Amino acid sequence: MSWSYYIYYRVDAAQAEACAAAVQKLLAIMRNRTGVQGRVLKKRNEPLLWMEIYEPVSDEAKFEWELAEAVAVSGINALLQAGSARHTECFAE
Repeated sequence: MSWSYYIYYRVDAAQAEACAAAVQKLLAIMRNRTGVQGRVLKKRNEPLLWMEIYEPVSDEAKFEWELAEAVAVSGINALLQAGSARHTECFAE
């Protein structure tokens, strides 16, 4: 079975440009380490609400391990809105 990962969070407005660069770094790390090409979307009428999408993920344990490492390396958590955090949801067909 393969999974689709949806990770959403609010970006600090003053850090949006830096966060965009961090997300691109994160996506590149994940592609290199897992072979999964992620993408990022921004919510209509709420441009600071971002969502990363990764699919298909067949080895969720490896993917989640690599994602935690990539998040740390990218420094993305420091660029989120105060009080915000990354939220992960997983779905399968």
